[in-house]
Amino acid sequence: MDHTILIYLSFVLMLSIFLGFELISKVPATLHTPLMSGANAISGITIVGAIISAGGTPGSNVSTYIGVAALICATINVVGGYMVTDRMLGMFKKKEPVKSSQ
Repeated sequence: MDHTILIYLSFVLMLSIFLGFELISKVPATLHTPLMSGANAISGITIVGAIISAGGTPGSNVSTYIGVAALICATINVVGGYMVTDRMLGMFKKKEPVKSSQ
């Protein structure tokens, strides 16, 4: 890999980490759950990319292994996002009164 590409990719990674940290730190605590559950659901796009990557190119096992690892991580992220969303929505449901058995 060319060194200029590696430097460019490292710069993009550092910039995205910095911007992500700054954006998340500015979000009020009451909005974290809805925003994160929505972001995790959007990660379904990552699953499609991971499946494509897991298909790999003939003769290259590295892209297949990385694709499978990305598929596992993205699936965990999406399922976790849906679980958090379901739990959050469950907090807004009215609870039925408990009937006493006398």
